[in-house]
Amino acid sequence: MLRAHLRLPLGAMLHRVPVSALLVDKAMAMAMPTVVMGGGYRPRRSLHGGGGDSPSKWRKPEAGRLKLNFDGSSRHASQSASIGGVYRDHKGEFVLGYAEPIGAATSSVAELAALRRGLELALENGWSGVWVEGDDLSAVEAARGSHRRPRLGRAEEDLRLWKEIAELLPLLGDDMAVSHVRRGGNRVAHGFAKLGHSVPRPRVLH
Repeated sequence: MLRAHLRLPLGAMLHRVPVSALLVDKAMAMAMPTVVMGGGYRPRRSLHGGGGDSPSKWRKPEAGRLKLNFDGSSRHASQSASIGGVYRDHKGEFVLGYAEPIGAATSSVAELAALRRGLELALENGWSGVWVEGDDLSAVEAARGSHRRPRLGRAEEDLRLWKEIAELLPLLGDDMAVSHVRRGGNRVAHGFAKLGHSVPRPRVLH
């Protein structure tokens, strides 16, 4: 049965309430069709540093590994932001999705918050060695545990999220993989991020 739960502190018992599978369908429908490349792909710790070599199509993880795609959505007119993401398996099948409104926030904060929430869900579900992928280069650097600090001039909220992500990474295992993808390969995650604008509270769907 498809269920959703509210966001609670890491490790806390999750209060779950039934939701309609239409929420997942809505998030998927918000994304243009994404091509899944045939065959498994065995990722390394760091894939595609960004720029011209980043792929534009979504790729399947190897068997036994889950892949997280995350995204943030910021509406400048209403000054509202939301986050979302999706876990899929080696067959490209849906495992878990999340969508959450986060109030007023910049696009960079939304991207980092989406990544942090995706990592928290991996820990809550006991998943290690996940493949993490996003279309924002700064958030991907944070996922890699880059020793480079965020660019000067970053807001305090960006720095706080960067630090919280760094604290989560060691808990996810040494075989976690990270990659950057162009927006065309991140459309399903973007659909969940857009869904976050229309839900009244955090949702986790599976």
